[in-house]
Amino acid sequence: MIKLFTDTSANLPAELIKQYGISVVPFSYTVDGKEARYDSETDFDGAAFYGAMRAGAIVRTSMINTDTFLCYFRREAVKGNDVMYIGMSGGISGAANAAAAAVRELKAEYPALKFAAIDTFAASLGEGLMVLRAAELIDSGQTFEEIERFILTGRRHMCQFFTVDDLVYLKRGGRISGTAALIGSMLNIKPILKGDDTGHIVMCDKVRGSKRAILNLAEKYGRLVFDRDVRIGIAHADNSEGAARLVELLRERGFGGKCINVCYEPVTGSHVGPGTVALFFYGMHK
Repeated sequence: MIKLFTDTSANLPAELIKQYGISVVPFSYTVDGKEARYDSETDFDGAAFYGAMRAGAIVRTSMINTDTFLCYFRREAVKGNDVMYIGMSGGISGAANAAAAAVRELKAEYPALKFAAIDTFAASLGEGLMVLRAAELIDSGQTFEEIERFILTGRRHMCQFFTVDDLVYLKRGGRISGTAALIGSMLNIKPILKGDDTGHIVMCDKVRGSKRAILNLAEKYGRLVFDRDVRIGIAHADNSEGAARLVELLRERGFGGKCINVCYEPVTGSHVGPGTVALFFYGMHK
């Protein structure tokens, strides 16, 4: 049996996590110095969380360490199960390296079992869409190696574009440079950012106003999408209106598939900040 793991960042709806029996290794975070808990199997009150951030609450996150991964993975290894972890980009979190270290240790400890820690070069539903596809492939009887190959190929085509209201949150977390943050602070300039080929966040465009920013995301989909009937993901940080408008624009451009539309979970969401809207889809290239 293959046991599939991911982390908080995958941002998958609780019903899908339960349906496919996906185990989520949690990131930890604090709000104004107080430890908080995010339960991936229950609904998240995004309005309250991002409302607190708008009011000045300081959210700090910490990566998952190797010992935590070992604890989760070993529970399955002792049952004789193979372990596949599909996780957040190593370009924005050290968790990928921590998971890889755990896998190396367990391979030596359980040589008869299969282990993999796959860096998706993605976050939020960019990661989550790959996790969900892996879960479907497990259910369909694909082998460990076939699933691993699919994810390693798919990550090269996972497009991640997003726009934020304020770059201060990405700058505070060290995800972008001070120069990029300065550009984004100009009057009514909305930056368009993306995950690059190595999973780092880079600015790829800038427009004036939120409406044009949402339109820009839709236009990128129109230019890059590989198959308009394939499932996509949209994540927003308490900006359901912007997310709904993006769906409309995508439908106008021929999108005919299913859309997973979620509020950003608190760990990744705390870095992009309130008002963010993000689009995730498989493209011809990034």
